[in-house]
Amino acid sequence: MIERAACADQVRAWQGRMEQALAERLPAADTEPTRLHAAMRYCVLNGGQRLRPLLLFGTARAVGLREAEVEAAACALEFTHAYDLPALDDDDVRRGRPSCHRAYDEGTAVLVGDALQSLAFQLLASDAALPSAPEVRLRLIGLLAEAIGASGLTGGQSIAAAAQPQQLSVPDMDAVNARRTGALIRASVLMAAACAPQAQAHVHEALAAFATPLGLACQLRRDLREPANGATRGRASYAGAPGPAASRERIRQLHAQALEALEPLGTAADPLRALAEWLLGTAD
Repeated sequence: MIERAACADQVRAWQGRMEQALAERLPAADTEPTRLHAAMRYCVLNGGQRLRPLLLFGTARAVGLREAEVEAAACALEFTHAYDLPALDDDDVRRGRPSCHRAYDEGTAVLVGDALQSLAFQLLASDAALPSAPEVRLRLIGLLAEAIGASGLTGGQSIAAAAQPQQLSVPDMDAVNARRTGALIRASVLMAAACAPQAQAHVHEALAAFATPLGLACQLRRDLREPANGATRGRASYAGAPGPAASRERIRQLHAQALEALEPLGTAADPLRALAEWLLGTAD
């Protein structure tokens, strides 16, 4: 097992790598349309945790790939969720600075989302650093489309937007989070695996079984932290229904389930085990 300090060092290295990779693949702010391009960079280059690229890089290590072979897929994942949705989430501040629709305007914020999603699929189709096999490219495009479409992120947002927070039971929130947070986390893992088509079927199955409980646990962890930060603003919150103590216990159970799924991979999955521990190890 990778030590916590070594994991933290690896996380920082991967985060730094992602900032550079994202900056290189975004349009330059001084090219036309300059306002749109500047807003795209404003939304993406915001110092985020880069959870999904971390999981993608960890999975790449587990299937014997280098970061360079999956970096463009990690960028595509970040582009699909880095923008604001002012009609659904009207927070004035995001990660410590004005949201895009405040720094620019609502119309620009909407266009940023359109442009970033298009850029994500352009990367998967044509970025030279990804495996060149057409079947790999098609698999990557399909996984991302599924993760952000009606059966994934967009569907989860739709369900949550249609209900008041008090109307969502724990099973309801499980369904929402499986589409929202869970779908993108699952895609992070499976897209890295898709770049290694030579990996045996049981490896892909183990990775899928790891990603599902991890996605729910990550959302629970976030919901536990948000009330303390005053960040819920009336939105549906998973942790509130069963209570904090029960939520912490659920995180521990989901964490154990995720780790159990990795057993068939042996020590190759140690980067993923370390990441799960880094993310969920203390549900305080």
